[in-house]
Order: sequence, then structure tokens, then C-alpha cells
Amino acid sequence: MPRKAGPAEHDTAARLIPPRPSLAALREAARHCTACSLYAGATQTVFGEGPAHARLLLVGETPGDQEDRSGRPFVGPAGRLLDRCLAAVGIERDEAYVTNVVKHFKWTPRGKRRLHAKPSTMEIRACRPWIEAEIAAVKPKVIVCLGATAAQALLGAGFRVTRQRGAFVPSALAPHVLATVHPSALLRAEPEMREAEIARFIADLQVAAKALA
Repeated sequence: MPRKAGPAEHDTAARLIPPRPSLAALREAARHCTACSLYAGATQTVFGEGPAHARLLLVGETPGDQEDRSGRPFVGPAGRLLDRCLAAVGIERDEAYVTNVVKHFKWTPRGKRRLHAKPSTMEIRACRPWIEAEIAAVKPKVIVCLGATAAQALLGAGFRVTRQRGAFVPSALAPHVLATVHPSALLRAEPEMREAEIARFIADLQVAAKALA
């Protein structure tokens, strides 16, 4: 049975977290999450995936269109670029646990397309218990926050990826925690700058890879 919510938990997913949760139990519970309104416009909950006790946990912002349709995180263009960059530092995708701080796709219509929209502070707060429970269940050695939304959700609103990327920061979440840009930002970079930005992103992942060695 999910635990009873406290006074401050009624507008978050905290009431849905089962006691002593496994990843399987969390995934099942998250399928029915209505803690914020995003569930109404999404196809399904997109929960994290990867080994139950992965040493590396990667956390992004929200699912995209392809993730929403498939029910799996990081399977679109940004996910494929992430896989390529992980491989460049000797990490296979299936060795890591990959997830997002918000589990439902937020989008705005553009003709027949569904364009990603940034989640609000309330939506991030509502969903935060899921990522906290995932981290507690996986117990990773290294956490990499991908993008400002993930970094600020886990490390505080004052965190700035532009100033602190690629360096470990003190956190109770894991022995080693760092932040870098989201792979989608690399895809939006100007063509003449893209490979340089990808190389910088790979260098950030190399910091994480060395900590895992």
C-alpha cells in the first residue's frame, strides 16, 4: 500500500511512493500518477530504465515526443547522441540508469507536431518524489544531471550549469554528482559549433567515467 501523505505532500507524487520501493514497484505506481496535470496530455508515464543497481545514473528534464510514444526515456535524437557520447568514454547505455525529473511529456502543438515545452516549477515539484525514490533505490556512485532543469531540481535553484558544468559538487544524493548540458542543446547548436560542443560534452562525461573507474 502507498504510504499516507503528509500535509505538504498532497500536491506531489509522494503519496504514491510505496514503502521500501523497488524499481519495479515504483514503475508500476508511476503508471497511475496524476500529481500534476501533465498526465492528461501525455500518452503514458515515461519512467527510468536501466540496471537496478547501476553505478551511473543520468537524469534529464522530461520525455520528448518519441519517448512519450514508446514509453522509454532517451530514445529520440537526443538519446541517440547521448549513447554515442557515452560510448566515446567507454560506457554502454545499458550499464547506466537513465531517467528524467518529470515523467510526463509536456508539449505545445505546432501544426501536426508536438513541440517540447519546459515544465513549470510546480510540475517539477510534483514529480520530484519519483526521481528521489529512483536514486534511493539504485544507489548510484555517480549522478550526471543533463541540463539546467535536472540540475536545479536536484541541486537547487541557484545552480548554474553555465558556471559549474563538468565539476563534481557536494550532494547527499550520491558520492559524485555533476551537471552538464542536455544532449538536445547540442543538437540545437549552430552547425559550425556543434562538434566542438559535442567534444566538450564528452569531456564532461569523461569526468564521470573516471570516477566510476
